[in-house]
Amino acid sequence: MVPAGERVLLIANHRTEVDWMYLWNLALRKGRLGYIKYILKSSLMKLPLFGWGFHILEFIPVERKWETDEPVMRNMLSTFTNPRDPLWLAVFPEGTDFTEEKCKKSKKFAAEAGLPVLENVLLPKTRGFCACLDALQGSLDAVYDVTIAYKHQCPSFLDNAFGVDPSEVHIHIRRFPVEKIPASDSEAADWLMDAFQLKDQLLSDFKAQGHFPNQGKEEELSTLKCLVNFTVVISLTVYFTYLTFFSSIWLKIYVGLSCAYLSFATYFKIQPWPVLGFLRAMFYTKKTRSE
Repeated sequence: MVPAGERVLLIANHRTEVDWMYLWNLALRKGRLGYIKYILKSSLMKLPLFGWGFHILEFIPVERKWETDEPVMRNMLSTFTNPRDPLWLAVFPEGTDFTEEKCKKSKKFAAEAGLPVLENVLLPKTRGFCACLDALQGSLDAVYDVTIAYKHQCPSFLDNAFGVDPSEVHIHIRRFPVEKIPASDSEAADWLMDAFQLKDQLLSDFKAQGHFPNQGKEEELSTLKCLVNFTVVISLTVYFTYLTFFSSIWLKIYVGLSCAYLSFATYFKIQPWPVLGFLRAMFYTKKTRSE
């Protein structure tokens, strides 16, 4: 029942290394596949090819040290504030994927700090969430509180790649109009902590019952449409790979320079020049002047 076409801040639990794939699946169903951006650890930006893609898609890299991350986050968030631009900004407030060892450390810290002791999620880090709300205030429609659960075990990347696991993915979503989220950082942090306490209870109930409350089922995606998309992507990949290796020297030079630029820009965290956004803004300015 989540409406399509909203600008949202999306918070999710981080059960495994492939949770982001299922947020993409959700975005695909809501017409937001091309507009979802993630806050992710900076080491992933250094992956060959994938890191280039993350950079071009304007994912926000973090070192998980707030003194280092805050200026980077606020700088990039400042480019997402146009309410006319579609946006799904996905945040994993736990900061890392869930393991039993990390859970033990999280529970120990919570007990010592007088915070809720959680069994199925880690304590959320609140400053990044508050920074997103602050930077994007006035441009968001809602906050989606997403809880992901798997049957019968959490999948790894290779499980996904070979279709072994998961057998089922369950996604529970609570939608909050952004006006309902507290404005002050301290109250927003308390709201996030309460949300994770509810996530913890939802996951405990899921383990016992095998489903979330008030469960519905999304319609299957069109197999024909997926096959057409897959065929087009593979065909274009093969075609441009062929051109890269077997066409003129000038194209090879262009491809080589493009790869060098992407490597340089990714390593030194140089933001891509928003060509389309620039052209759209220029057109809008000219139109306003003519009126």
